[in-house]
Amino acid sequence: MTTLDKGFALVTGASSGIGAIYANRLARRGHDLILVARNVERLRKLAAEIAGETGRTVEVVAADLGKRQDVARIEAVLRSDTRITTLVNNAGVGSTAPLLQADVDKMSDMIALNVDALTRLTYAAVPGFVARGGGTIINIASIVAIAPERLNGVYGGSKAFVLAFSQSLRHEFADKGLRIQVVLPGATATEFWSIAGTPVEHLPGEIVMSATAMVDAALAGLDQGEFATIPALPELSDWDAFEAARQALMPGLSRAEPAARYRLQLA
Repeated sequence: MTTLDKGFALVTGASSGIGAIYANRLARRGHDLILVARNVERLRKLAAEIAGETGRTVEVVAADLGKRQDVARIEAVLRSDTRITTLVNNAGVGSTAPLLQADVDKMSDMIALNVDALTRLTYAAVPGFVARGGGTIINIASIVAIAPERLNGVYGGSKAFVLAFSQSLRHEFADKGLRIQVVLPGATATEFWSIAGTPVEHLPGEIVMSATAMVDAALAGLDQGEFATIPALPELSDWDAFEAARQALMPGLSRAEPAARYRLQLA
């Protein structure tokens, strides 16, 4: 390897939007790539562009991560390919429909992609990273992880899982050389919104960030050692205060007796 070689990064949902920009940026940072998405023609076109511009090796794997058999194929790649040093769990889908207007079958499909597939791919990658003494996992969540009132509740719940899962990974593998980052974008100008039910053109322009700016900010956060990166948040101290308040709750969350206010009511 040259000094610029950083191993392979496997990026899911890589054919367009956030995933495609991650692929481009990681290649320019010295990563070879394994790109995963459903649309193989888009993948091949993107791979050719990135390889031509950067000289990096770019492999493509067509897979629908909403299908368990396709998830299993990518799990096998993550378990067996010792070249992989970075996993970007970007593939996901959303919804803007309120509960009474949402198709519950589509909500189940959302959970399968946003939660189950991300979990299984992470489980596949982590043992090899630990055995090799290091690795990076970047999980793409959303601001609805902490503001679920903003959009569909199942979508918010799925992204809250991504945040909580990432917090647990960071805690469990803090001494194993793993780098965990969770990214919480706000509204981002991608195809996501049309698929979710509200075209991005219908959103106020002042809240919509370009996908390029979002990814560049997220990678800057990674470089700065952030665990949680919210690209639009003006003050990092606001996240620190949020996290400090969460930590302050911990000593009182599990005790042998109910809190005094409940005991008084029972008496």
